[in-house]
Amino acid sequence: MITSMDDYLIHQTTEPIAHPDPSDRNFYDRYWMNGFDVSGEFLFECGLGVYPHRRVMDGHWSVSMGGVQHCFHASRRAPYDRTESNIGPLTIEVVEPMRTLHVRLAENETELACDLVFTARSVPHHEPKNMMYDELRCIMNTSRFTQMGRWSGWFSVGGRRVELTPETTWGTRDKSWGVRPIGEPEVGAPGRLTNEPGVYWVWSPIAWDDGTTTQFGSFEDHEGRATQLSAHRLPLHAEPALIPQPEEEAVVEMAEARHEVRWEKGTRRPESAAFELTTPTGEVDRFEFEPMARFQMLAIGYQHPEWGHAVWKGEEVIAGESWRLDEIDPLDYKNIHVHHIGRANAEDGRSGFGTLETLCFGRHAPSGFTSILDGAP
Repeated sequence: MITSMDDYLIHQTTEPIAHPDPSDRNFYDRYWMNGFDVSGEFLFECGLGVYPHRRVMDGHWSVSMGGVQHCFHASRRAPYDRTESNIGPLTIEVVEPMRTLHVRLAENETELACDLVFTARSVPHHEPKNMMYDELRCIMNTSRFTQMGRWSGWFSVGGRRVELTPETTWGTRDKSWGVRPIGEPEVGAPGRLTNEPGVYWVWSPIAWDDGTTTQFGSFEDHEGRATQLSAHRLPLHAEPALIPQPEEEAVVEMAEARHEVRWEKGTRRPESAAFELTTPTGEVDRFEFEPMARFQMLAIGYQHPEWGHAVWKGEEVIAGESWRLDEIDPLDYKNIHVHHIGRANAEDGRSGFGTLETLCFGRHAPSGFTSILDGAP
């Protein structure tokens, strides 16, 4: 299947671009991005993914403000041509690669709409690969880059329009691709990945007032031992034209990285978090993260019982929903995965704003969790 993408000098395999090299049913390619007012007034997120072997493309746009989270969901049959990144009223356009993205949600029955432009402030930072095996089969093998930026434009909820300014609307985006567990479960004998199910993931990109960004991510086992850990510091840039090529950027890879999440009693939501990053020269950067606003990742497909990633919904379907954040059950499986935006305060007086992602199922000794879904003591 030849498409418009095949006219570019980008081939990595002997197949046309429409044919992913892995034949794994769970291959995917996906955008994620968020934007927030630095006062904590609102937090929006958007995701759009294509799953070529499952023949599905889905997307979401959601905003958390005033104690309520509003959601737009969409799904369609996946196009062959990868230049098509639209589902009904939702479109993500790469205006200038690694510099500018345009997100549009046209007026629709959900009463959510937006016209937003993301302008990059940093290079796309390539994070370590994420791999996981279930016996003989590799069930997760992904690549991802993260990029800091600002937003301009507007969004509207129920006819109320909110204007954005780049000075006060910051954000982060990532782009990931590869193989991960998605969609309806596959048939066959159950896997033996673990006799004690669980996952612990913490991720936190921060934009600092000294013109740098720190980016931290860690998976841990039940005892709190890191199974994947990365922490980096790199520059922020005032204008996209000043951003160098990734291989030319001055990226500092931390020699050591530690963190501690302090959980709200009776929940698996963070009350605050502390980080300690040590450079190769021994410089220690300590900072605290204080949440300002919460976003349930359910809204963009994670653990959603109806709008999960790569689930076939029909040729083209959209839907909307809203919920009050103070009325959801914090220990319901689908509500465990959360993002918080907030302020970061460093020991040396620097301050910044960013995102804290937490996902913790199962036992985790350092947190005091003893079963699959108990709350913090």
